[in-house]
Amino acid sequence: MPGVLTKVTDTVGAARVMIRSGLVPFPRLDRGLASIRAVGKYGPFAGAIHAHAAHGLDAVAIVDERGQLTYTDLEQQSNALVRAWSADGITPGSVMGAMCRNHRGLVLTMLAAAKLGAKLVLMNTGFAPPQLVDVAAREQVGAFVYDEEFEAVAAALPPEVRLYLSWGEDSSGRAANLDDLRAGRRTDAVPVPAVYGSFVLLTSGTTGTPKGAPREHTSPLASAQFLDRVPLRRAQTMVMAAPAFHGTGLSQFALALALGQTVVMQRRFDPEQALALTADNRADVLVVVPTMLQRIIDLGPEILPRYDTTNLKVIFAAGSALSPDLCRRTTETFGHVLHNLYGSTEVAVATVATPADLARAPGTAGRAPVTCRVELFDDTGTRITEPGVVGRIFVSSGLSFNGYTDGRDKERIDGLLSTGDVGHFDRDGLLFVDGRDDDMIVSGGENVYPLEVENLLADRPDVLDAAVIGVEDAEFGHRLRAFVVAAPDATHDAQALQSYVKEHLARYKVPRDIVFLDELPRNATGKLLRRVLAEMD
Repeated sequence: MPGVLTKVTDTVGAARVMIRSGLVPFPRLDRGLASIRAVGKYGPFAGAIHAHAAHGLDAVAIVDERGQLTYTDLEQQSNALVRAWSADGITPGSVMGAMCRNHRGLVLTMLAAAKLGAKLVLMNTGFAPPQLVDVAAREQVGAFVYDEEFEAVAAALPPEVRLYLSWGEDSSGRAANLDDLRAGRRTDAVPVPAVYGSFVLLTSGTTGTPKGAPREHTSPLASAQFLDRVPLRRAQTMVMAAPAFHGTGLSQFALALALGQTVVMQRRFDPEQALALTADNRADVLVVVPTMLQRIIDLGPEILPRYDTTNLKVIFAAGSALSPDLCRRTTETFGHVLHNLYGSTEVAVATVATPADLARAPGTAGRAPVTCRVELFDDTGTRITEPGVVGRIFVSSGLSFNGYTDGRDKERIDGLLSTGDVGHFDRDGLLFVDGRDDDMIVSGGENVYPLEVENLLADRPDVLDAAVIGVEDAEFGHRLRAFVVAAPDATHDAQALQSYVKEHLARYKVPRDIVFLDELPRNATGKLLRRVLAEMD
């Protein structure tokens, strides 16, 4: 009975959020119901576009380097692409891969794959040929869509994989251009596929080959998890700086299209260009991963005031931890607009920190939105309820995956899924992520989570970025080594940084070694590559 009551409460709460945001337009509930039916046919991504076009929404859907496409354009061009791929032998249930930057080619690929009933594996644009070949073989990819710049990577795929070019020119002669492929094809609505299309998102792969996390057909109510604490609304303009192949970009892009927004896409991230796009388009929303936000803020007082971003209502950041220093500096620069989502490829949404949360407690991951639950457990599986006590983070979410594509899974307790992180709640119920469970360093018998030391170092004005790892030590088992990116013109004073840590934290948390780097190694989604640091001499 309690489970039934929770489900009813969650459903009512989610419906209220969807109406409040305009996702279900009130009083035009007929259009909301038509949208839900379209989602039932083609899935949440393509269904929203189909519904908008059917309702005659004559608005710009996306803007990229080639110009604008309306919702009707996306509907018709994706329909033509479905027919082209069908004629090429791609059928419902086929597995396709895509390795694309943010642009119309990726969007049309996502839409057409969904309408066709195909499974689309979204590849990381940072893949080298061996990684792509391994993932494509594991996921049984039979067709591959890519940008011109990835031609050398795509060339490593076996000859039986069909190749399609989404951006630029093909010099190999193997790939058919998507523009040419759909030319002359019918653009009216395509039949509902026999099976649902789906996405496969890849984990960050910071510790090995990325695993596949399928995103299959979900309830339309799941969108309320984002909209509950983030004020996305109908007809806004969003600048999509985060890569759309990653969960952060994909989720917000799908929501923007469902709300009839205009999404301005940026193929390659440049911090000043992102600012310019935000100003020029009077954008309401900017979507970033934390390293992008850091690079924007680091432009400093000489560049930031040149761009009018006063229309900005939401900076949406997700993908890795936000340091308290970055939260404070973002608020000082843009006002109270920062929203920090904590989740993972596997669990999707866990918590969201609003500007009010971040003002009260910079660096917090916030609270669980409607339909989500977050609990902490110790190593024996006992639930932790006391504030300030660190435990393993487990999440229940309607968007959580059901296991990796290779059959493996993450640990589950009482229906909740492990994030692989550890954290604690404060007395106000705000969640703080203390680090990865497997990042914990035991030095001299004491447990150290690197994130605490990294955040402390990042608070200093002479430090732009910092990372801490454990290295083997004959006396202590492991000792801490910090890698620091110094601010321009700052002195490389390792002893001053060590003294600073010693003044604020326990002695065993002071890095024995400090190495200065020009930049930290990160992947395409901004995740720190600790294994690369560990391999440095």
